[in-house]
Amino acid sequence: MGKVDNEDYIPALRFHWLTSLYDPILRWSMRESTFKPKLIEQLGLDASRRVLDLGCGTGTLTLLLKQACPEAEVIGLDIDPKVLRAARNKAEKKGMNIPFHQGMSDELPYPDRSFDRVVASLMFHHLTYENKRRTLHEVFRILKPQGELHIADWGKAQNGLMRLAFLSIQFLDGFKTTADHVKGILPQLIKDSGFVDVEETDRFMTLYGTLSLYRANKPANGQ
Repeated sequence: MGKVDNEDYIPALRFHWLTSLYDPILRWSMRESTFKPKLIEQLGLDASRRVLDLGCGTGTLTLLLKQACPEAEVIGLDIDPKVLRAARNKAEKKGMNIPFHQGMSDELPYPDRSFDRVVASLMFHHLTYENKRRTLHEVFRILKPQGELHIADWGKAQNGLMRLAFLSIQFLDGFKTTADHVKGILPQLIKDSGFVDVEETDRFMTLYGTLSLYRANKPANGQ
């Protein structure tokens, strides 16, 4: 996979020097032990599935997916080489054979109709509006007909407290990329990319705002 300049993306927690803190912060403040099992259950994995963890970060979800269904083919992709090194180290320590690739979400290095599931956890809020659209079109392209997209990311706040809490994420990750989540337009963007049966399946209140789970299907006749 091709190399990407560090200037081309926003790393986890915005600054490279904070990357080492990403896992403990997510573990203790984001209800990770609650929302990630729900997300994995939502995927409905079995041995025949080929799954892409898009924006896999340090590989926590990627490893959980493989643990949930060892027979499934699970691949992680991220743009940041530093987090990919951490992900590979995690997999090696657990004796798991998981490919981790470097690449851009809006130029996925995979053939058309080559995955059964694509999952993205806390990745879309790092993308601009246009890059969200391009990424969703790419996800649609690489999914097989009747394949599924599953997302965990910031949703529209269900109350004033959650809206106030989300300001901390906006200050950290940028107001430009997170504005779409304040407006709650991610489901519409998913529909505009050709997906059907788009739904918010769950939502969680966290220290930083409302976290939503989404599911969408590629039609049987989708190309």
